[in-house]
Amino acid sequence: MAGLFDKQAEIYLDARPTYPSKLYSMVAALTPHRSLAWDVGTGNGQAAIAVAEHYDQVVGTDVSEAQLKLAMSHPRVRYLHTLLSITDDELVALIGGENSVDLVTVAQAVHWFDFPKFYSLVTRLLRKPGGIIVVWIYSDIVVSPIFDPVMKHFHDTTLPYWNPKIQYIFDAYKTLPFPFESVGLGCEGKPQPLDIPKETSFEGILRMLRSWSPVTTANDQGVDLLSESVVKEFESAWGGPTLVRSVIYKGFMLAGKVRL
Repeated sequence: MAGLFDKQAEIYLDARPTYPSKLYSMVAALTPHRSLAWDVGTGNGQAAIAVAEHYDQVVGTDVSEAQLKLAMSHPRVRYLHTLLSITDDELVALIGGENSVDLVTVAQAVHWFDFPKFYSLVTRLLRKPGGIIVVWIYSDIVVSPIFDPVMKHFHDTTLPYWNPKIQYIFDAYKTLPFPFESVGLGCEGKPQPLDIPKETSFEGILRMLRSWSPVTTANDQGVDLLSESVVKEFESAWGGPTLVRSVIYKGFMLAGKVRL
């Protein structure tokens, strides 16, 4: 999925919600060592920065150079642009070597990956015992009884422009392959719900929608999914352009360790 989010990289940076701090504290409590973490598909580094509050060093990797150019700096975070030509052995060495990683995190990205290849890398890199992998995603947003049906209708108009792998999100990761032993925070077939609260303006919601990959794909095909009339409908359902609301992004997560 290299390049899928390059065009909307700047919008993506400030449009998406931040993940709750309790998520990182909960995950860090599960790893007996906190020397090295690997944040995969790091994008603008949002998760990597938060993980760095709990781990000595974080390596954030992404295939998107455009996203990494906007990544937030932190003294304990090292970003790597992972070219598609890199070999597994080269990547393992770059990150820290086999059996070196205490935590692997993937926020909003694992559904795009080549599962056998990625999970093989995770198995090689995770510390055994003690290392864990955590993946999470959010999908629906809950705003109000008036706004939510408008969002549902808009979502339906985007369906022809989604990549087929997005079905894993629509299934709430219940069908996502995840061949790791449960550590009590969701497991294969049974993701754990994760509510992500956010205070946001109407402009923030529009930025979030404009950062959707199907919106960009549709634009490339000459279709404006967020036309002026659609935006006006959203604005009316929101309650006006200046209103700030408390919303909930509905998420879910899976966590596990390598089976020994």
